[in-house]
Amino acid sequence: MTKARDLANVEAKATLTDTQTLTNKTLTSPVLGGTTTTASGNLAVQPATYVLEVKGGASTEGAVQLNCAVNTHGQIIKSQPHAQAASNTLLLPGGTTIGNSNAVLVSDTGTQTLTNKTLTSAVLTGTLTAGGSAGTNGQFLQSTGTGVQYATPSSGGMTLLNSGGTTLTGASVTISSISQDYKNLYVLLKNVVLSANNILGLRLNGDTGNNYAFVGISPSSSGSSTIIAGNPDDKYTLARDVGTLTTALNKGQIEFTITRYTDTDQVAIFSNAYSVHTNTDFQSTFFTGVYDCSAAITSLTVKPNSGTFSGGTIYVYGVN
Repeated sequence: MTKARDLANVEAKATLTDTQTLTNKTLTSPVLGGTTTTASGNLAVQPATYVLEVKGGASTEGAVQLNCAVNTHGQIIKSQPHAQAASNTLLLPGGTTIGNSNAVLVSDTGTQTLTNKTLTSAVLTGTLTAGGSAGTNGQFLQSTGTGVQYATPSSGGMTLLNSGGTTLTGASVTISSISQDYKNLYVLLKNVVLSANNILGLRLNGDTGNNYAFVGISPSSSGSSTIIAGNPDDKYTLARDVGTLTTALNKGQIEFTITRYTDTDQVAIFSNAYSVHTNTDFQSTFFTGVYDCSAAITSLTVKPNSGTFSGGTIYVYGVN
């Protein structure tokens, strides 16, 4: 006689072929085949260490492939080869520092545009493009106020550094923040008017010490000439006896050059000046000398020995 089975006390058993739902089961070293899906939502994995590890094997590094929407191709994120011994952490962009807008990762070989990046101790190779251009032979980089771009030096390889020139007025005039992008400086003082017969001098980097030495000659239309040497008023002399230049006729012009003005030992200075006293009388001076400096020239001051400027303009050029 066979007893009836008590089906209420029979546990459900997993079979090899049936479709069943398993709850709270631990699988040790499972081997998954096919495609793992979820009924809805993301496939969430929460390891105890919060690290999802993809192991490598043989000579192949661990990798994750992200497919396109139709699964015809994908991109792979792969670990560095074993020989690199890499164990660093790579953080994805985002957060409060960078912002939460969507972004594209940077490739070391791709052509991409980077915005708001700071490069520290950058080493540039190949062709540098600035302002949308690679520049041409002989051009230089210059500031636009908001960036840099390639520019062509003005005629003669000279670039005016004090835009429009600076008016000569008062007891002295200083040109500061002189660019260090050139080899020499050429300076022109045009239509100079002084309040009195005077010596016109030059100070570099505000230096009033005895670091200037020069010698010059001052010929005049009368046929006489004077040899001049010394260190008057602790500055280099540009012009001497330039006359009482107080009328439209009686104006002077002085030009001087400072060679290798970015050197930090000595720089040579050459000046040439002339002034018209009357229609038949003029004065000219020629000087050559040296300034013993400890830093590159970043500022220059022109100054009458006494009195003031009553007119004129100074132009400072960088010479390639």
